[in-house]
Amino acid sequence: MQSRIGICLPFLLLLIALIPNFTASQILFQGFNWASSTKEGGWWNFFRSSVPQLASAGITHVWLPPASQSGSDGPQGYLPGRLYDLDTSKYGNKNELKALVKDLKDKGIECIADIVINHRSGEKQDASGKFCIFEGGTPDARLDWDASFICSDDDVCDGKGKPDTGISWGKVPDIDHTNPKVQSDLSDWMNWMKTEVGFVGFRFDMVLGYGPAYSKIYMQNTKPSFAVAEHWNRTNDNNSEAQRREIASWIDAAGGEFKAFDFPTKGVLQAALRDKALGRMKDSNGGAPGLIGLKPGNAVTFIDNHDTYSQDLWPFPREQVMQGYVYILTHPGVPTVFYDHFFEWNLTHISNLIAIRSKNGIKPTSSLRILAADPDRYIAAIDEKVIAKIGPSDDVGNLIPSNFKLVLSGEHYAVWEKQA
Repeated sequence: MQSRIGICLPFLLLLIALIPNFTASQILFQGFNWASSTKEGGWWNFFRSSVPQLASAGITHVWLPPASQSGSDGPQGYLPGRLYDLDTSKYGNKNELKALVKDLKDKGIECIADIVINHRSGEKQDASGKFCIFEGGTPDARLDWDASFICSDDDVCDGKGKPDTGISWGKVPDIDHTNPKVQSDLSDWMNWMKTEVGFVGFRFDMVLGYGPAYSKIYMQNTKPSFAVAEHWNRTNDNNSEAQRREIASWIDAAGGEFKAFDFPTKGVLQAALRDKALGRMKDSNGGAPGLIGLKPGNAVTFIDNHDTYSQDLWPFPREQVMQGYVYILTHPGVPTVFYDHFFEWNLTHISNLIAIRSKNGIKPTSSLRILAADPDRYIAAIDEKVIAKIGPSDDVGNLIPSNFKLVLSGEHYAVWEKQA
């Protein structure tokens, strides 16, 4: 018996080596756009029909829009008021949301809640006639706050709390996150969103609105399995180096567990493609110029979202979007797929790229070796298993080894896989 084992073991190891790695890679999907709140019949009901296709494509996490009651001039949910009220959202009611989350979970997809905790819409007027009194949406007065919970330097209300620890929002009252009851009440609500609805994590809106120390507290109190911060300093949109170091410093100050949207990668990538300056895709140390070059395990890459595309704030060049996806879906970080690109633009190669990523086990912290970064071409090897090229030049020279096979190509992009 021992001799048979000794003979068969090398063949068994060879067989294992030849089997592709089909371990699913994390892929975040933004499950809405800016107009989703206007969908007839409600977005929660409508989006349920998309679940099978998302599961087939290899999506692992879906980010859903803010589900709480929101101010009348903010139907998209970003001016929340009664946080516990999930029945009067423009997207649908609580039972419809829970049914959607369950459908996704049954297909192996986890749900991320978009939470807006920097500011709140007041429910009632105070003595001065300003809407600075809040109701939480529960019979037991949870999250019922008054002016003592509003920052003292707020632009909307005469707050009685401490000064703001971040930048001001300006449309509705900014909440004083130094207040221990604010920290406790919001943490309880976030944990309720996990247990009552089934969310496993959060997308933290506008984290620049309050100090990173408070984000750290919410992480410690709620322990999400996936948490991503929107740290968007628009003054640095055209300076990827300054922007990525600012985000990296924020991650450290918030405890190191947060992921953050990689605005620096989006910025430098779309500018490099637009200007035919792909040499920018390599930093001074030979690595990636975005957040993935500093903290790949914390970086959530993306091409566009409900703000940058739907509101035309900072859109990726339309004709180069697919090249953008070739980059983020083959590179380190956690890539995000935007609803419009997947369902409305019908970019079928997105699913092909996800399959390539999963098959080769590309992870947020995968290795990256840049082979060429010239004005009209960028070529890189990821984990020495996949090689990706973007840019108008088709000249790959001798950069593609003979044991790599072309598995995907389109206008100005190509992907090769290492063959067994």
